[in-house]
Amino acid sequence: MDRRTFLTYNAVAAAVPLSGAMMTGIAQAASAAARPAPIDFKSNLPAKGSFPEKWICGSSSCMDNTDPPVQVHWYNPHTAILRQNKAYSYEAPFAPLYFGNDRVLLLDEGFTQLRNEWDLRGVVDQCINEWCARNGRDPASLELLVAYSHLHGDHYMAVNQFADRPNTRYMGQTHEEMVGFWGMTNFPEERVTLDLGGRDILIWGSPGHVVSEFAYYDSYTQILYTGDMFYRGRCYISFWQPWFDSMKRLIDFCDTHPVTHVMGCHVEISKDGQDYAYGMTWQPDEAPVEMTVQQLREAFAHAQKITEPGIYFTGTVFLCNQTRGTTTIDRNPYRYG
Repeated sequence: MDRRTFLTYNAVAAAVPLSGAMMTGIAQAASAAARPAPIDFKSNLPAKGSFPEKWICGSSSCMDNTDPPVQVHWYNPHTAILRQNKAYSYEAPFAPLYFGNDRVLLLDEGFTQLRNEWDLRGVVDQCINEWCARNGRDPASLELLVAYSHLHGDHYMAVNQFADRPNTRYMGQTHEEMVGFWGMTNFPEERVTLDLGGRDILIWGSPGHVVSEFAYYDSYTQILYTGDMFYRGRCYISFWQPWFDSMKRLIDFCDTHPVTHVMGCHVEISKDGQDYAYGMTWQPDEAPVEMTVQQLREAFAHAQKITEPGIYFTGTVFLCNQTRGTTTIDRNPYRYG
């Protein structure tokens, strides 16, 4: 299997790590004997976890900022959430890191390219090393999957840092490669299951912000990750009807599956509902990243009343219907609701 085939090979279908598949019977038995018992990701759900009271959120002077480029918060022992410092990028995207018995999934990579600018790969490797040390695992035995919610620079830019990392597979950067990475044949309606080794991630299409976009549901924490399609801030909706249909799929999913939190990839709003202007690098009183299913339902109910382009506040998020070049400060030519 050549490098390109390995990188783009259907991540859902390749449920058995390559290292295990290539072992001889004797080596495989020896490895199994030395390996700790698998972690149970199926019982006592949802797995408990917590978000920090306050994230690193930039500073009034980026030049004088002393916080690390990325904050690592362990939601629980098997789930880390990374957040880029706003002093390094006003986008300040979040990036969940999900651990299974065989694989690790990193969702979204932040707005950086070079490791000497800030070393996301080093941070991810450190998280993997910490998890393996706690659980008696060999870091080399875990396959890393690097994926994105959608194809905007602040979500995939750092993928180059992982290009030469061993036992790592990452999403391609065309619609066909992204859909094929998850083995989908009926985008966006089809829902597929990624097995990380006893821990299942459910994935389906969620276009509207852009065309090639995905929603991710972790069956262990029961967190629904919605990327830029729905988050605390300005939800830029490029294609209204596909976004509306995607919202309906999210609502239908929540009707049939337990969801502890809805989590987007950004925060652009204060705790009292005030918008932080585009490009802000300091958000001292920002709202939490996590949202509720009820807030998702309220936003969808609000969306059902929208009939023309504009910026509409739902009480939780700004729905920016076909106003990508317009911020909440601009009043023309779109109406506000």
